[in-house]
Amino acid sequence: MRNTALLLLDCQPAVLSALPDAGPLLDRLERAVAATRARGGTVVHVRTAFTEDDWAAVPAGNAVFAAVARHRALHHEDPAAAFHPQLAPCEGDLVARKTRVSALSGTDLDRRLRARGIDTLIVAGLTTGGAVLSTALDASDRDYRLHVLSDGAADPDPEVHALVLHRVLPPRAEPVTFAELFDR
Repeated sequence: MRNTALLLLDCQPAVLSALPDAGPLLDRLERAVAATRARGGTVVHVRTAFTEDDWAAVPAGNAVFAAVARHRALHHEDPAAAFHPQLAPCEGDLVARKTRVSALSGTDLDRRLRARGIDTLIVAGLTTGGAVLSTALDASDRDYRLHVLSDGAADPDPEVHALVLHRVLPPRAEPVTFAELFDR
């Protein structure tokens, strides 16, 4: 797993609040983080968070982030935009702040992953129909080998979660469960 990174997307209180019960997801992700580290992989924590300049740069026509900018939501210093404490970054982890849906768009994350020799990504977190999908499609275009942790990703709409995992992402990314990936 030395060439593999687990990407934890938007595991922040403000985003997790959209789920009816985030506890089991957080527990599974915590296990995935421990398993990745134990096998020599890289853990990457990515959060959506804005500065004043970031809000000012969001065009009014941006369907995803215009309302965020207008309401000054997800400020980078707001505890609701911080990483969930159960999944706090540790020394050696990579950390990224994004202002787009994909973790690779508008960040230096691709460069930092390549510098570590990462060629395989395990995408997890929130939301399956948002950051997980967007990041997986972007990573596919950048020629990463991809897995999506199906029981380590979530969406407020279970139908969207299933559709993305089983119809949209294959053949770009392989949906796998924690057990399939780590209990081999």
